[in-house]
Amino acid sequence: MYKIERCFITLANAFPIWVVSGAVLALWMPETALWFKPGWIPYFLGLIMLSMGLTLDWPDFRKALETPRLLFLGVGLQYLIMPALGLTVSVLFQLPLDFMIGIILVACCPGGTASNVVCFIARANIALSVSLTTVSTLLAVVLTPLMTTLLIEPLSEELTGTALQVDTMGLFLNTFKVVIFPVTLGVVLNHFFHPTVKKVNPYTPLLAVLSIVFIVDFILAVKKDAIIESGASLICAIVLLHSMGFILGYALSRWMKFPDRDAQTVSIEVGMQNSGLATELARSNFPGFGLATVPGAISALTHCILGSLAAGLCRLMNKRDDVGKTR
Repeated sequence: MYKIERCFITLANAFPIWVVSGAVLALWMPETALWFKPGWIPYFLGLIMLSMGLTLDWPDFRKALETPRLLFLGVGLQYLIMPALGLTVSVLFQLPLDFMIGIILVACCPGGTASNVVCFIARANIALSVSLTTVSTLLAVVLTPLMTTLLIEPLSEELTGTALQVDTMGLFLNTFKVVIFPVTLGVVLNHFFHPTVKKVNPYTPLLAVLSIVFIVDFILAVKKDAIIESGASLICAIVLLHSMGFILGYALSRWMKFPDRDAQTVSIEVGMQNSGLATELARSNFPGFGLATVPGAISALTHCILGSLAAGLCRLMNKRDDVGKTR
């Protein structure tokens, strides 16, 4: 049984390979991803959030409060700097409104579970990573709809002359349904049925990774023509958004004198958003803007590639530091 568990964990840690290879296949042969149905997205997102909740217990929330300055920095970057960056790159690259909506949604979303896997591979501060993901996810139920509304409504009025009325309550309810409810359910199950959940936990990360892959591949396959027609501008905007998230997360953490591994963790958390959530919110709340789901799919692919590069670099740095300490 132990070997099977190790196999599942190893496969989950290889998530950048699954995301990239799946994306290439979906764009090359879209029919391989079209078995997935759009109505399944909320359920697969719920599975991802449930998987994260099953790894948490009430003491994890208390642990999150033990580093309030780091939490404040990470959450502040997540919900202030990233939305501002999302708006900036959208305007800078003069993207159409559909893509602007999608990028702003990505920028306003919390950290994703993939960031926890990357922090594990990087040998960063996993406890801090889980705490930041948890806090940003819990706050998402209010801050994601709020920041999205504040940015998209005036932007749409400036571009079209008519303010797009964002369904803030709809965003709130969708965020609650696919984020807060499954996370809370996972925490409750872990608390009251911990021995059973402990046996299941080695297998859930791979299910979460596969769920991300299925969602991303489906969107890429359906929107293949739009992605190709969008050209370099959309891709460059998304790459710049995530790159600045990684860079600012690390630079500001070091500037505030936090340890290097903590700075790496904040960098990864800020640079990797829950793009699957952004895709679902775009699909369910902006039906008149069909291409608004495209940035979320490209974002998931982009931050997985950048995250895997960051993980490799951080792992080398941390391994060298660990060797130095043992001498």
